[in-house]
Amino acid sequence: MTHLLLDLPLLGAARFASIEDRVARLLGTGQDVVIMQGEALLPLEGAIRATAGPGTTALNVITGPYGQTFGDWLRDCGATVIDLAVPFHTAVTAEQVRAAFAEHPEIDFVSLVHAEAATGNTNPVAEIGEVVRAHGALFYLDAVASIGAEPVLPDAWGVDLCVIGAQKAMGGPAGVSAVSVSERAWARMAANPRAPRRSYLSLLDWKERWIDGGRKALLHAPAQLEMLALEACVERIEAAGLDAVMARHAAAAAATRAGAVALGGGLEPYVRDAAEAAPVATTLRAPSGTVASELVARALAADPALPLAAGGGALAKEMIRVNHYGPEATPGAVRACLTGLGSALAEAGVVVDLPAALSAAEKAWR
Repeated sequence: MTHLLLDLPLLGAARFASIEDRVARLLGTGQDVVIMQGEALLPLEGAIRATAGPGTTALNVITGPYGQTFGDWLRDCGATVIDLAVPFHTAVTAEQVRAAFAEHPEIDFVSLVHAEAATGNTNPVAEIGEVVRAHGALFYLDAVASIGAEPVLPDAWGVDLCVIGAQKAMGGPAGVSAVSVSERAWARMAANPRAPRRSYLSLLDWKERWIDGGRKALLHAPAQLEMLALEACVERIEAAGLDAVMARHAAAAAATRAGAVALGGGLEPYVRDAAEAAPVATTLRAPSGTVASELVARALAADPALPLAAGGGALAKEMIRVNHYGPEATPGAVRACLTGLGSALAEAGVVVDLPAALSAAEKAWR
């Protein structure tokens, strides 16, 4: 008896390296790219612990829950952390970052989330990168949600550590992730006595035993099925064209936003400025007198396949998230979500106009 998922030839070092090369091309980077054998939290934490320590002064930008997590990790490493928090319905600006540098010239590390799928905002990394580069700080970027939905250009933007995951806009697996690493970042790790070694978190282990060895011997047995799934999802993006994949996500975001406004009843975009809204997911503010989590539960009870979720934590009362990423970045998914939300709102006694919402969504899809 054979099984398609079990009786595969072993994934060797050459195939592993070829997948890394394809991810590097997706990022348009000449930096080293390491594919780590775990969900994106692995390189996100590993990169911070490798480069931050008691001598680090970090500017930690908070535009959502992941920024808060990065601040916790930085403090745990012994770094001095200066939090730059903005309301979750907006984005940080390059001028705010510049002002933080002026007030704290000792900052030598900047952590930023590109797109916060949890809150629906996206940050202007290109402009921020210019400011960070001029200041000379190491630049760490979480691009897990943005890759595949909008441009991610670590070399052009001066990003030293750029972490991506395949499970959102790329439409791939969650079990592997990747990080591009600049020469400056490698040097910072090598000089950090607290950088993890002989550890699953260790990026230095990958450099010394994998990259410096010519990528001929893997550190350990790879997550074979996840690696093959990553290869397949990159192949799919290459075949469609990255620009086309990003355009599909932008269209889904525009259609969802327009449809939600036309639906009425007090439903409105959570991120007020469309220019600051992430194309990977659209967040909506529930109408006054309703509870977002209850509306989502009603919609999912009618159609469990809808890519809807309530906001996390305290945001569960007010925020609805439409996760139109990967295979859900389609006109059909947007229509289904608007229909589900329209029905849930009607059941809650809110007057809505579903035909107007569907018409607006169709016109906005471009």
